[in-house]
Amino acid sequence: MKYLDGFRNPGAAAAIRAAMAAAGRTLAAAGRRAVVMEVCGTHTMAIARYGIRDALPAGVELISGPGCPVCVTDGGYIDAAVELAGKGAVIATFGDLLPVPGSAATLAECRSRGGAVEVCYSPADAVRLAQERPDREVVFLAVGFEPTLAAVAGGLELAVRGGVANFSLLTALKLVPPALHALLADPEIRVDAFLCPAHVSAVIGPEAYLPFAEGRGVPCVIAGFEPLDILLGLQGILDQLNRREARVDNQYSRVVKPGGNARARRLAERYFLPAAARWRGLGLIAASGLRVRPEYAAYDAEARHGVAVQPGRDQPGCLCGDVIKGKTRPTACPLFGRSCTPDRPVGPCMVSTEGTCAACFKYQASG
Repeated sequence: MKYLDGFRNPGAAAAIRAAMAAAGRTLAAAGRRAVVMEVCGTHTMAIARYGIRDALPAGVELISGPGCPVCVTDGGYIDAAVELAGKGAVIATFGDLLPVPGSAATLAECRSRGGAVEVCYSPADAVRLAQERPDREVVFLAVGFEPTLAAVAGGLELAVRGGVANFSLLTALKLVPPALHALLADPEIRVDAFLCPAHVSAVIGPEAYLPFAEGRGVPCVIAGFEPLDILLGLQGILDQLNRREARVDNQYSRVVKPGGNARARRLAERYFLPAAARWRGLGLIAASGLRVRPEYAAYDAEARHGVAVQPGRDQPGCLCGDVIKGKTRPTACPLFGRSCTPDRPVGPCMVSTEGTCAACFKYQASG
């Protein structure tokens, strides 16, 4: 279906909602319910902003998954960054990590106490910072999913080719498909279908979801971020469920292409290897992260500075781990909107602009 009047056409939205309602009635007539998980923080924010949960048929539940890279970063990683700052390193980071709580402190608190914490807009900025301050060790906090990999690898390549010896990476790079496998393996979590992430899919390609559709019988639809994108994606999921089909539908083909971005993946593979990674809420997942290849160990902050990322301690009462897995809604957390707000976040899901709690607080999403 093409929408020549743009992605916010009320008539088109009404037509999709009517089709979704009909699909919902078919599910209900068969005595079935459906739990759909969106796996993208930008989807989470858009769904809350446009009130898309209110458009769902009865018996269809939309839950948020681990789609926010800041949210799934374990507190122990923040602890390691604070430790490096205490050793005199200059910490270069994206700004959204500043208020993320570690076990004892945030990077913002570390900076207020005199730690050298600098906000960068790209890994290349961090490399330039290292060039400008050759007397200091500069550590870039490499946090993100697949869309971030090429930028981080490109920054590392700049340092390697430029001989920038005082630059290194503290990595918390994560891969989405292994986390989805972990979710499906958890008997306490019910997921009937995935609304797949758009930017991630642009890198890994639609084929990356075949193991879920063909191997696990879980429908997967890749959708964009506009309201009609999301509504059409959900309609496609309901149609698959009613037909008892499970396939990968790419409804974001204007951006996501077959095979994804092979050039970006090759650049990442040049400098990184798969490794086990610790996810907040999900624990340690095999081959779900990336580490610097041994031949570039001089640029690995853990190896270079003798700092190990250990499991962190969650803040008492914080349910971010369960929110990330879709096991609970933000409003079920006893801290939500009380001691935990965007101005004074207790957990990372209230920190990030892609966090489920932040989206719920800002737009008062139901549930």
